Amino acid sequence: MTKLPLRLLAPFLMLPSLALAETLTLPDDASVEVQIIDGLRLDQDTPRQDDIAMRPVAEGSGSHQLPAYCVLIGDAMIDGERVRISTKALTCIETDDGDSEIYSGEITASAYGADGNYGVDACEQGRCDLGPDQGFALRLSNALAIEQQDNPSARLNEQRRQADGTGIANPVPADRPEPDQ
Repeated sequence: MTKLPLRLLAPFLMLPSLALAETLTLPDDASVEVQIIDGLRLDQDTPRQDDIAMRPVAEGSGSHQLPAYCVLIGDAMIDGERVRISTKALTCIETDDGDSEIYSGEITASAYGADGNYGVDACEQGRCDLGPDQGFALRLSNALAIEQQDNPSARLNEQRRQADGTGIANPVPADRPEPDQ
């Protein structure tokens, strides 16, 4: 596959999501609906939690979509009666038939509630709870362009799929006599 310079990808940045062979891209100010994976509880004793894991909501209400198999890592803290969440990293696996592409890198995005305001409205009487079934929007602060990562398993799978018995672990049987004969 050939790598495309970012300037050549610019016309495609307006598409809902874009995982082209070599680069995962989203435009500046794109929004993606996500959920906390394990739930989140913040209160006076624990006003902040670092390294929370999030995942995209399938066919979420954001302006763009990430691949279905993504994990985003971020930090959360109480901000008045809202939970402020900011992201710092993401890893996605885009699958197509037996092939998979891995994207891993930095992402700068912040959470916005259903009302469009900064932070998620999830607090009541000093305690904030976000369950794994509650979606919220992450809005990117900068355009996202993450290069595809090396995928050793894809190379192994390609070797296995080689025709005529030349691949490693190829299912073509060797010429051996039957064990019962």
